[in-house]
Amino acid sequence: MIVMKFGGTSVESQQAIARVTSIVQAAVDRRPIVVVSAMGKTTNKLLQAASEAAAGRRDQALAIVDELRAGHLLHGLALAGAAAADLDRYIRAHFDWLDELVKGLSVVGELSPRSMDAIASVGERLSSLVVTFAFQAAGIKTQHVDSRRVIITDDRFTQAQPILDETYRLLKYVVAPAAETAVVVMGGFIGSTPDGHTTTLGRGGSDYSAALVGAGVDAEEIQIWTDVDGMLTADPRIIPGGHRVKSISFAEAAEMAYFGAKVLHPATVIPAIEKNIPVLILNSRRPEVNGTRITAQAVPCRNPVKSISCKRDVTILNIHSTRMLMAHGFLRRIFEIFDRYQTSVDMVSTSEVSVSLTVDNCDHIDSIHAQLIEFAEVATESSQAIVCLVGENIRHTPGIAGRAFQVLKEKNIRMISQGASVLNLGFVIANDDVPDAVAALHQEFFSDLDPAVFD
Repeated sequence: MIVMKFGGTSVESQQAIARVTSIVQAAVDRRPIVVVSAMGKTTNKLLQAASEAAAGRRDQALAIVDELRAGHLLHGLALAGAAAADLDRYIRAHFDWLDELVKGLSVVGELSPRSMDAIASVGERLSSLVVTFAFQAAGIKTQHVDSRRVIITDDRFTQAQPILDETYRLLKYVVAPAAETAVVVMGGFIGSTPDGHTTTLGRGGSDYSAALVGAGVDAEEIQIWTDVDGMLTADPRIIPGGHRVKSISFAEAAEMAYFGAKVLHPATVIPAIEKNIPVLILNSRRPEVNGTRITAQAVPCRNPVKSISCKRDVTILNIHSTRMLMAHGFLRRIFEIFDRYQTSVDMVSTSEVSVSLTVDNCDHIDSIHAQLIEFAEVATESSQAIVCLVGENIRHTPGIAGRAFQVLKEKNIRMISQGASVLNLGFVIANDDVPDAVAALHQEFFSDLDPAVFD
């Protein structure tokens, strides 16, 4: 039994879904459970419609809903074959419900997290139905399972966390038996509270859904199908010519994902690690490419660095207080403030009276700043980026920092971090310096490749 998750670009049109159908058809004997994201940019448009409605712009909101309705009917009905009338009825019922909810929001003038989840869930609910009908029309025995029946979460709407014991129990007793006799299709990203209210797992949560399903049914592997050939040595949006990483460890993949590798959601690896289930990153447009295989143990590699990850648009806070010299509790006071505003810190550098740290979420930065200046001087620097060299061999190879900073000697490096993770060497530079820095580092560390690990 395997789990196959297909992202939004893999199900964005009838042509894309036809490719997915062929991929799944070729894997039917492995008893696949298919988890799908919303079609294309559907979730963004749904949330835009919700915001427009809450702001009182009812007509604009309904126009967005009409656009989404037309797109789902166009692409979905073309794939449903003889069952097109049934799918048409399902799609129209979902959008009729959405129309009424949008009208209600425009009257109330308020968008609660619970309402946001109800609206955002529509994309996956519909895409999973469209894919189910497409599979059935292609002759694949298919069963649709509403993810809200089996992914049970707490009530932190828009960022819900699964209740693992109950979720795994339901996956084992509902989904696993169904997958013995049919291809199961589910929507990613969505779940429900124990009392039945729809929740979402946060943006990128479809990967997490797939990993939860894989862990719950004890799958032999979890496949994440996207629009790239796998994990690369550098982000192709920053520099072209990156190399495919054939194999990588869970720990390396988590570091890469956290520090900017968009191909994988950081939380995805957690259920896989717990159950030791391999994760494959594959390209639905080029299914013949072997992609990247993520396993508990890394394949031995003579290259010290596996990939260069970047997280742009971070902000540095430089916090200094001479009053804390020889006093304890400085760090505690600082991080209590960040905890109060639920703001994560990425990188930290400290001395006895100074702390520099980075954040990528500035929603509460003014409130955080106001509380910090009660006991310290605070200076902020925006438009910065974290660049990380990631690899299991970094911890064992002398001279990595020297090589990295030699090729970056013309750049102003604002912070450095090594040791917090034995798998990465990270530093902060200006956003504008990222392309040149990544290109120089890539040339330094990937000019000679180990063919066992890189392609």
